[in-house]
Amino acid sequence: MASESEFVSFLLRAKRATYASGAASIGSSRPASTDLRYATGDYLYLDTYLGSRDFIGEEAVWYRGNPVWGMNYHGLMLVDSIPDGFSEILHAALFAVPSEAPFRGPAEFNLGDFRYTCHWQGNLERFDGQECIEHRGRPIYELIFHGGKIST
Repeated sequence: MASESEFVSFLLRAKRATYASGAASIGSSRPASTDLRYATGDYLYLDTYLGSRDFIGEEAVWYRGNPVWGMNYHGLMLVDSIPDGFSEILHAALFAVPSEAPFRGPAEFNLGDFRYTCHWQGNLERFDGQECIEHRGRPIYELIFHGGKIST
């Protein structure tokens, strides 16, 4: 892999250009999967997930054809009825992914009646964390994630 700053810059662009921006799926690599792809220069990013209301997925980055980084995630809704505006807060928070922790969204993000929070530990080499969304103070969604460097 090139420098860490170059990698982080690519990862931020990839995340913002795919799910966070509402990009269309490139098709399914597995039955019923949603796959999102971003590539530039020597880097390739793939995000693939199963499900929509409750879901599981993986993001991975390849550098010159070799896998170098990945993250797994599992998210679920905590309420029966999803409030209008949920998708907007999630997309906006993920678009605001911070360069110092390019895993999911920022530590806190507010939009209307929604509050997004994300807590993590570790660094690009090895990390884990959790994101949550509250609507009017009531938890409605949570996601657990973990990942890190891949060596071949």
